[in-house]
Amino acid sequence: MNNSFIREAQLCTKHIDPFSEYPYSLPVIKNLSTIKFHPKVTYIVGENGTGKSTILEAIAVAYGFNPEGGSKNFNFSTRDTHSDLWKNLKLIKGIKMPKDSFFLRAESFYNLASNIDDIDAVDSYGGNSLHSQSHGESFMSLIMNRFRGNGLYILDEPEAALSPTRQMVLISRMHDLIKNNSQFIITTHSPIVMAYPDSVIYELDKTIKRVDYKDTENYQVMKSFINNPEKMLDILMQ
Repeated sequence: MNNSFIREAQLCTKHIDPFSEYPYSLPVIKNLSTIKFHPKVTYIVGENGTGKSTILEAIAVAYGFNPEGGSKNFNFSTRDTHSDLWKNLKLIKGIKMPKDSFFLRAESFYNLASNIDDIDAVDSYGGNSLHSQSHGESFMSLIMNRFRGNGLYILDEPEAALSPTRQMVLISRMHDLIKNNSQFIITTHSPIVMAYPDSVIYELDKTIKRVDYKDTENYQVMKSFINNPEKMLDILMQ
């Protein structure tokens, strides 16, 4: 039995006209049909500009999240820049509804932290303003205190503020939440963050394809660099 809160996302092309305008002009969107989500962790990875954050944003907004992040109760807006892809995305939901949910996007986290202060909700995030902490500490405060389990958590590049050690802590925290019936959908460039074993990884290029962890470009590039940094630097600095 699939216990996913979100089972699939399907692109409905009936009302898309034309495909020459952003984001429909992205090759991966032109070739997108269905994304099937793992009940525990689904990763969406790829090079900058391939459309992974655009797709993740559309999934989150289609589910009912604020485009700039937060729980489904957040309705602040600092700038309306999200695409209308979500309007043409059909989500196939599971039988059960999550008791908790959150959309975290690194690029608008400052705005989210400000809104949390404005509505006096810091108690749910560890008791201190997220602005009073370093970027990485504030990310961890949110993940450790606000994520309660039995939830749907959509994370856009969570490694942006996290050291490698904190990325490992994130994996550990994810595991605790997954044992408590949680589902994650994550975009990332980090080979550490994408290492959770019971997951599915989709790599974006001109298409979206399922890949094994060690076959991802991010893993291969990082492995090549770490195994022989001198050679890689010689190539890069020629």
